[in-house]
Amino acid sequence: QTQLLGVLLAAASNFLISVSLNIQKCAHLRLACQAEPKPYYTSKLWWCGITLLGLGDVGNFTAYGFAPVALVAPLGSVSVIGSAFISVLFLKKTMRAADILGGTLTVTGTYLLVTFAPNVPQELTARRVQNYLVSWPFLVYSILEIIIFCILLYFYKRKAVKHIVVLLMMVALLASLTVIAVKAVASMITLSAKGKMQLTYPVFYIMIVLMATSCAFQVKFLNQAMHLYEATAVVPINFVFFTTSAIISGVIFYREFQSAALLSVFMFLFGCLLSFLGVFVIARNKKEEHLQIPFIDCGHIPGQKLTGKIQPDSHSSRYGTLNNEDDSVKSK
Repeated sequence: QTQLLGVLLAAASNFLISVSLNIQKCAHLRLACQAEPKPYYTSKLWWCGITLLGLGDVGNFTAYGFAPVALVAPLGSVSVIGSAFISVLFLKKTMRAADILGGTLTVTGTYLLVTFAPNVPQELTARRVQNYLVSWPFLVYSILEIIIFCILLYFYKRKAVKHIVVLLMMVALLASLTVIAVKAVASMITLSAKGKMQLTYPVFYIMIVLMATSCAFQVKFLNQAMHLYEATAVVPINFVFFTTSAIISGVIFYREFQSAALLSVFMFLFGCLLSFLGVFVIARNKKEEHLQIPFIDCGHIPGQKLTGKIQPDSHSSRYGTLNNEDDSVKSK
């Protein structure tokens, strides 16, 4: 019953996250359609999306207190499927056969993940977290993560490489630390609520700082990816990277598969492959609509009433800019 509560919380929270990401994408589209684009953080719609994202993250945080990392993390597939279907209604996208096939594969894989996830209940006390922090597998894992993150950050900052894989890999590396910290903090709060006080240990506050810092930088890089790329491409790829990093961190830090049967591990990995295949089928050949047409169609921007297709004169000084309807009429 405890793990079922964690599963339901994670599923509902990830659906809320998919809604929030599509709202943020809508905010970026509206700002791009304005004659004088403003920063995204001045949009009320964007802040609404961020608020929903925060609520979804709180729900996921609570779920980690009731279920293992390897059980909660794969439920991010709910946000993948939700984003694919919500974008059809909210962002006026077209439902494809690949979306249905990918959704079916993802649901099947998620079912296997949930069914064969490790079921090893343990009290995650502050002393146990301290022991995990100084264990040699986690120290080696942390050093490798830091090296890879620094290399990616160098290409991002110095070489201006903003490819979707680079951005989302940095998000995934940060997410692995976030998952470790969230699981520890949520478990210690749960034990404290049951009467076993864990909040007096310094490791509790260390984990809170680690959780807040990694979450802040995740929002930065994830928002950059949402600004540059399609939501239906960002969400599936982010799911694959996040799930992989979360499962690896759960295996290394919390040793969740330490006593699992070989068949359970095999079926769990098979579920991972099905889920990843499903999200790649959903994300395949997804492109921005405005890259496929030579004109700017403001009628496809959510919340805009303009229906005219505006093609600025290539010889004018305003070529390449977004004009509103009044300006186009006056120019005629």
